[in-house]
Amino acid sequence: MFDYAVVGSGIGGSSIAALLQSKGYNVALFEKEPYLGGCSSTFMHKGHLYNTGATTFSGYDEHHVVKTILDEIGFKPDLIETDPSIVILQNGKTTPRYRDFHTFLKVLNKNYPHTKNIAFWELIYEINQTFHTYQNYYYSNRSIFAKLRSLITYLPLFVRFKKYLAINAHTFIRDFFTHIDDEYLQFLESQILIVAQASTKKINFFTAALALAYTFNKNYYAMGGMGAIFDGLTQNISHLYKNSDITSIEYLDSHFKLHTKKRSYQSKNVILNSTVYESANLFTNSKIKHYYQKYEKLNNHQSSFMLYMTIKSSKTFHHHYQIIKNKPFLYTLSQALFVSFSDQSDRLLAKKGEYSITASIHTDTRFWENPNTYKAQKQKLQQTLLKVLLDEFGITQDEIVDCFAATPKSFKHYIKRSQLGGNAMSMKNFLPRLPSNDTPIKNLYHVGDSVYAAQGWPGVMMGVKNLKKLLRL
Repeated sequence: MFDYAVVGSGIGGSSIAALLQSKGYNVALFEKEPYLGGCSSTFMHKGHLYNTGATTFSGYDEHHVVKTILDEIGFKPDLIETDPSIVILQNGKTTPRYRDFHTFLKVLNKNYPHTKNIAFWELIYEINQTFHTYQNYYYSNRSIFAKLRSLITYLPLFVRFKKYLAINAHTFIRDFFTHIDDEYLQFLESQILIVAQASTKKINFFTAALALAYTFNKNYYAMGGMGAIFDGLTQNISHLYKNSDITSIEYLDSHFKLHTKKRSYQSKNVILNSTVYESANLFTNSKIKHYYQKYEKLNNHQSSFMLYMTIKSSKTFHHHYQIIKNKPFLYTLSQALFVSFSDQSDRLLAKKGEYSITASIHTDTRFWENPNTYKAQKQKLQQTLLKVLLDEFGITQDEIVDCFAATPKSFKHYIKRSQLGGNAMSMKNFLPRLPSNDTPIKNLYHVGDSVYAAQGWPGVMMGVKNLKKLLRL
């Protein structure tokens, strides 16, 4: 019998499994695919490797959550610091998001001049720096009393940031600048969306500030693709089961019984890395089903349309770009396309003289449910985004080695998950409404981007840190 069975090898699942293993526990990690990482994995198509989703790796600054957890596990990923973290392309303007505040502001004032720029971005910088000095809070959902006790730990943070927590980000930005043109507003909106997974009208300004400030922290490129991080992170886990889809979980008096199509396993504790709004399907126990079913309303159906490419080129590209257009793309929720290029020196991800490209844009899962229009929609959006890439980066058709696209339906087929990006940190989905990493069911826990605290490496790792405290590791 295992001490802990972790179901799903995404950021949260792989990290908590590796952490528990490092503490001497008997751990099993189950992944239904042949590769690790879920929607942050690396996969092969026609002999070429691609990162499944966006490839930014952040939170690895000294004393920040990702580095703290990985150091405790004893794992050091192979990384290249990337600066600028992202380059914004909008209406012929190129705005690199340099880590150095003054270098960035110099470019910003040239492209988006405003008398309030210095004051606004100094506020963004200060909120980000101050936030990372708060360490002693945690969040529990085990019972109403446990939740109340945990919320008390947030009082210093609430007091410090209360005026930014209580106001809508869109309203704050409009009021702060007094007058801001649509182009500059979209510049801010697009960057906030890729981090917070929600528009400024749906989140508070505190969340928006942290989203805009992530480029002032260190950001990295993962050599060999994001999958290399997961392979290294889980290398010491003695019971790692790939191609093992957990189809159901029985809740017994003293332990859990996990079933695949071929065999069953027993564990004292279970940690799920599945989405909180789909986890009810794993259980027959009515209490557990009810707990998860109440969070089904959190499924906002937000997802991604992906364009993958391999090109031959002698040009030099930055690691990450965001291309902002003046209106949303058809069949999407956004007018901004996020594009990641492999590093020129990364021979593991792409051959010499080639680049592996992952481009993503927000969409709605419901846009892709009609079988009569699905293929035509997919082809049309693929061609539209391809043209944008060719035009923006000067890529020619004969330089394309491989090109294909993926929709929410594709993700549902391969990783059994069509909603991507986790729970948006909206005004309606904030503490204490957010599901925690513990549950009212004894010895049943949860990690990932659909529970506390948020999506992306820093957000999910905050959940791993929270679970570490709840498990008293």
